[in-house]
Amino acid sequence: MVSTLGVAVVGFGWMGRVHTQAYARVLHHFPQLAVRPELLTVAEEVPGRAEEAAAQFGFAATARDWREVAADPRVQAVSITAPNFLHREIGVAMARAGKHIWIEKPVGLTADDARAVAGAVAEAGVQGAVGFNYRNAPAVAYARELIASGEIGTVTHVRVRLFSDYAAHPESALTWRYERERGGSGVLGDLASHGVDLARFLLGDIASLTADTAIFVPERARPTGATAGHSRAAGGELGPVENEDYVGCLLRFASGARGALEACRVSVGEQNNYGFEVHGTKGALFWDFRRMGELGVSRGTAYQDQSVSTVLVGPGHGEYAAFQPGSANAMGFDDLKVIEAHNFLRSIAEGTPHGATLDDAVHSAAALDAMSRSAESGAWVSL
Repeated sequence: MVSTLGVAVVGFGWMGRVHTQAYARVLHHFPQLAVRPELLTVAEEVPGRAEEAAAQFGFAATARDWREVAADPRVQAVSITAPNFLHREIGVAMARAGKHIWIEKPVGLTADDARAVAGAVAEAGVQGAVGFNYRNAPAVAYARELIASGEIGTVTHVRVRLFSDYAAHPESALTWRYERERGGSGVLGDLASHGVDLARFLLGDIASLTADTAIFVPERARPTGATAGHSRAAGGELGPVENEDYVGCLLRFASGARGALEACRVSVGEQNNYGFEVHGTKGALFWDFRRMGELGVSRGTAYQDQSVSTVLVGPGHGEYAAFQPGSANAMGFDDLKVIEAHNFLRSIAEGTPHGATLDDAVHSAAALDAMSRSAESGAWVSL
């Protein structure tokens, strides 16, 4: 029997919209779910935004203060898609109020923030999911399967890249993303957090790392009104960019494998160039998010001059079958969030975690903190 689950969304920027759309679609793709999400409340402090969301998506109520959501006994699960500096306060409060939480990465500004939310979730006995969506791509799931089965031998090294131009324009508004106290560690929390999760998802725990960071656009204009996404603010008062535009990091895994992770938010000419290359003693794997349904695979016994074939993912790879009936039918970013919503709701229904959890967020945040310390000291840092 399917039961109804009252859900709320706190923070209705782009990601709040994506979460809402995922709730609306999840039963279309996963009809076997034992819970049906019901959109109860959207909370957003920007005047008018919550009302617009309610009119478009059918939320039963709106709120300006997220504390109204925490106090509402009808709300059983909450998506936390507010800015990073609010993650800890909202996440802890919602868990203590007995609500399951689906929270966006990086879960606060530091590893201590992530640990606080994880601790509150564990103490309350609720489920906690985290927005590491790239691991949900069927090609990534297939890559993990090939690595685990030894198809490419023992993994020797990996390179993970996350290059974007969303902050490359000199007129990009000086929003909370660029402030240390509200945005945390810049591109580390925004993009490198995904890179760490992908690396761990594929290769296991990171033992130590060394990193270098840089700010390439030192000043931006302050916005004069409410912003959403990556807005511009030409002519506004200039202020300093306080957190990182770039990080380059060398990794040592517990398995003995080596790695390189690089992320940048000001890479002109790069739009969502996210992906990885995994090399093993018998083969290699190649994935590019912009060609999400393809996985480059090299395996065999040639070793030298061994060819690479392109696998077009299909039913049998990850959760692909929930979306398309045959190989090479394209999936998109929002589909990955539908998979995430499914994992979250399934975790609630079964009382067992599925997908990325707060534990994964803590591991990622610890790696980001280590990158910051290494960038300051120039030394290797153990995790």
